[in-house]
Amino acid sequence: MSLLHILSLARKEFLALMRDKRSRIIIIVPPIVQLFIFGFAATYDLDDVPVAVYNADSGGASRELLARIEGSPHFSILHRIDSDAGVAPLIDDRQVLLVIRFDPRFSADLQRGDPAPLQVIIDGRNSNTAMTALNYLREVVLDFNRQWQREHGLTGPPVKLEMRAWYNENLQSRWFIVPGIIGSLILVVTLLVTALSVAREREQGTFDQLLVTPLRPTELLVGKAIPGIVIGLLEASLIIVLMVWFFEVPLRGSIPALYLGILLFLVSTVGVGLMISSIAVTQQQAILGAFLFIVPAVILSGFTTPIANMPEVVQWLTYLNPLRYFLVIVRGVTLEGDGFALLLPQFWPMVLIGAVTLAMAGWLFRHRMY
Repeated sequence: MSLLHILSLARKEFLALMRDKRSRIIIIVPPIVQLFIFGFAATYDLDDVPVAVYNADSGGASRELLARIEGSPHFSILHRIDSDAGVAPLIDDRQVLLVIRFDPRFSADLQRGDPAPLQVIIDGRNSNTAMTALNYLREVVLDFNRQWQREHGLTGPPVKLEMRAWYNENLQSRWFIVPGIIGSLILVVTLLVTALSVAREREQGTFDQLLVTPLRPTELLVGKAIPGIVIGLLEASLIIVLMVWFFEVPLRGSIPALYLGILLFLVSTVGVGLMISSIAVTQQQAILGAFLFIVPAVILSGFTTPIANMPEVVQWLTYLNPLRYFLVIVRGVTLEGDGFALLLPQFWPMVLIGAVTLAMAGWLFRHRMY
């Protein structure tokens, strides 16, 4: 494989993109516009709240409040723990959204007429979901307070809710939304750039000229892939800078791990784009094929709807989606401070997806050439 031939082809692809006004607009304008639209306007609804309970109180008041929580249609108590050590693993592994902790003197304080603290430890990585869950819990506690006040003739609130949010202390929605936009935007840009590459050659009549060059099919494929990967890296870097500087989203984890995730995600995305480009005859077909992949990929990534709320069959389909793994990486690095070791389970599926899609693109490319 000649490196000089590949670089020459990649240079030609860059020049073709930069000389085409429509391509320049697609690369630059939509990602920036969508970043600001989603960053300020996107919201999420809550369907279910998995809960863990640590009840250190043996009195009847805690059992009564817990029965109200358990009877609410918004909560599902999945775990009951008996020590503070059981809290962190459940939150870290996303098994529950919140942990409710009753103090040992909860019922005794209420009987004496003193405010009884009720601690809630909540996963703040999805801030909108966390705020919605917290509002549901506040309603349950308010109903309990009103009934307790009527029965015992009290004026002050009996139960005082004390909340701690992990990973997103102030529950800012941008901390959840904006990192997810990185994956969605570079998916759109990279897929369009690569999907149009071969289709543009066919439509402009220059594809036959490639066939008479000394480039082999594999070299042509690599040369077509390089511009998409480079543009995706530049696009991701720009969005990351805006994310940290403009939206003030923290970057707590390993930046090299983040960029490794970006690179693997781009490779798998470029493979899909080249498959589409190898099949499409015109640029219009290539754009249609790209959007036929983009829409399901975004929906099945967990960006808009939690994967856990999807039907089981659909959840299995999400394992074929590289965006699913990348969103875990980018949010893990920004909010949780993750590094290479914690993100390894997300890296290798994208390596596998990239290898399969590039191999399929190469096979389609060779069979469409002859």
